[in-house]
Amino acid sequence: MSQSLRIAFFSEHASPVALLGSEDAGGQNVYVDEVSRNLARLGHRVDVFTRRDSAAAPPVVDWAPGVRVVNLTAGPTEFLLKDKLWPLMPEFRDAFLRFMLRDGARYDLVHGNFWMSGWVAADLRRRLGLPAVQIFHAMGMTKRRHQGAADTSPDGRIEVEKGVIQGVDKLIAQCPTEASELIDDYGAEREKVVVILSAVNIERYRPLPRDEARRRIGLDTDDPVVVYVGRMLPRKDVRNLVRAVGLLAQYTDLPLKLLLVGGDTVEPDPVKTPEIGVLQTLAAELGITDRVVFTGKRQPDELHAYYSAGDVAVTTPWYEPFGLTPLEAMACGRPVIGSAVGGITFTIHDGVTGYLVPPQNPRALAERLHQVLTQPEQREAMGRAARSRVEREFTWATVAERTAALYQSLARPRTRRTARVAAWAAQRPAGLAG
Repeated sequence: MSQSLRIAFFSEHASPVALLGSEDAGGQNVYVDEVSRNLARLGHRVDVFTRRDSAAAPPVVDWAPGVRVVNLTAGPTEFLLKDKLWPLMPEFRDAFLRFMLRDGARYDLVHGNFWMSGWVAADLRRRLGLPAVQIFHAMGMTKRRHQGAADTSPDGRIEVEKGVIQGVDKLIAQCPTEASELIDDYGAEREKVVVILSAVNIERYRPLPRDEARRRIGLDTDDPVVVYVGRMLPRKDVRNLVRAVGLLAQYTDLPLKLLLVGGDTVEPDPVKTPEIGVLQTLAAELGITDRVVFTGKRQPDELHAYYSAGDVAVTTPWYEPFGLTPLEAMACGRPVIGSAVGGITFTIHDGVTGYLVPPQNPRALAERLHQVLTQPEQREAMGRAARSRVEREFTWATVAERTAALYQSLARPRTRRTARVAAWAAQRPAGLAG
């Protein structure tokens, strides 16, 4: 019989409380939020430990029934880019240990998110004897391979990742591609890697009739609409999409519009989100300024209307570990054209729920866009297939069930765990008495 577990979830830079769509806030925030909530619905208790990035952030937030978000002080209480956080991880770990001593919490398992929290999880496994599970969300070797000199990761990231892989009990991969990276690039033991597909909230992301969705968001057009939702970063390569629309404008008579949803501010601001400025300049150079609509940042509860306002969604990054936005668009009943990289190669069923195209190839993207936009029956069939696929294979409830089963396979007798932690706590380690 399974037991109710108390889980310490570490996510140093990606808090479920953070607003989505801004810098360093994205898929990991969603994962931490949804998995912790759904684990709690299964009867487990989850404390999410993240770094306090604002003096106004309370020490503990009762986030959802069975879920607390604990803001640990490590470094200055202000926002820092995640690549600046690595030197703060010993302080982050010690802040957790002080909290555990003060709160009297006795955890059954630790779960690291991203490589830095992975270091914390592996270290706690060694110190406290707790089982440790790790999910990376992105691998340093893959990032370096695709970004080259643009990779801003701290020196030593890859060696730390190798140590984490050796120092935890199980590794979660969000798709088969990520499993291959762990095994082939890092030499992870095959039996240590467990594929648990990531997911989408199918209640939040749901289809709306196209015309109703356009009315809701104030988009007054009957023209075909291509929609992009996501962060405005160079690696997302929204420029590729703008160039593809430019080709369609040049060589076809399709009166399409491009809806770009994202940025660091509610109103599109090319100063605060430099990539918006790059895209605006590119659209002007291609003579399609009147076809491109920038909305700025929107929150998750609004996004289903933006996806549904489009006839087809596009995401063509040249580097993407997994990518949740294709699933969000599919949940809204829209076909998706995505670049054949990372987890996108798995989430999109090529030719059934949309199409895969080579990255950084606007001509190939333009050809597929023309095909989808000029074949309404095929487009609608793909949208139905897309929604069916996420309902069948990509729900957070399923992710939580599979994650909980993994936890149970590692759970040790509570009396033995409690004794080990109590013995450690009795030593009152130097520097942790405060």
